[in-house]
Amino acid sequence: MTFLYLEALAAIAVSLSVLMAGAWLVQQRTGNSGWVDTIWTFSLGLVGAGSALWPVAGASPNARQWLVAVLVAIWSVRLGSHIAARTRGITDDPRYAAFAKEWGVDSPKKMFVFLQNQGFGSIPLVFAIFVAARFPSEALRLQDGLGVLILFAGIAGEALADAQLKAFRSDPANKGKVCDIGLWRWSRHPNYFFEWFGWLAYPVIALSIDYPWGFATLLAPLFMFWILRYVTGVPPLEDQMLRSRGDRYREYQSRTSVFFPLPPKEATP
Repeated sequence: MTFLYLEALAAIAVSLSVLMAGAWLVQQRTGNSGWVDTIWTFSLGLVGAGSALWPVAGASPNARQWLVAVLVAIWSVRLGSHIAARTRGITDDPRYAAFAKEWGVDSPKKMFVFLQNQGFGSIPLVFAIFVAARFPSEALRLQDGLGVLILFAGIAGEALADAQLKAFRSDPANKGKVCDIGLWRWSRHPNYFFEWFGWLAYPVIALSIDYPWGFATLLAPLFMFWILRYVTGVPPLEDQMLRSRGDRYREYQSRTSVFFPLPPKEATP
C-alpha cells in the first residue's frame, strides 16, 4: 500500500512539472501571463481527477473515486473558465508582470523556475485528492456528503464574489473606486477565502483514525491558505491595489478584514 502512495506522488509530480512547462511555453509565446493561472487550474483538475480514478490492483474505480474525481473536475472547469475569460480581456497579469519587471533579462529563466516551483508546490493539493478518493470503504458515508456540501459552498461563494466584482467594475461610475459591496464589505479577498474553504472538503472526506493516510489531506487547505494569504495571492494583489487606488485602498484596508469574512470596522478618519 505504501508503494502505491509513493508511486502516485511520483506520477503527480512528473505530470504537474510537464504541464507547468507547457504553461511557461504559452506565457513566453503569448506574452500574457494570465494564461499561467488558467493552465494551472485545468492541470490541477486533470491530474487530480486522473489520480482519483487511478485503478487499484486492476479494480474499476468505486463510487467514492468517481465522486472525488467529479468534485475536482467541477472545481477546475468553473475556476479555469472564469480565469480564461478574464485573461482574454487583458494583455498581461499585473502580478506576473511585476515579477518579470523585477527579474529583468533573466525573466524567462526565472519564470520557468517559478512555474516549476508552483507545480511542485501543488503536489499536496493533488495528493489530498488521491488520498481522499482511496478512503478504505467503498460505501459512501455522511462525511462524503458533507465534503460535497463544503466544496459546492466554496465554489458558490467564490463565484458570487467574482460576479459582484465584475458587476462593480462594469459600471463606469465606479472607475478608480474600490469594490466594497456584498462579500467585499466583509473581506478584501472573499474569492480567495472561498477558494481556500473548498479545499476543506478533502480532509472531511478522508479523515479517520482508521485511515492514517487521511491526515495527509490536511496539507491541502494548509498549503492553499499559505499560498493565497502570504505568497502569490494577497501580497502582490494588495501591492497592485495600493499602486492603483492609493488612499482609497488604504481606507478600505483599515475597515475590512484581509481574508476571513468579518463585520467591517468603522472607517478610520
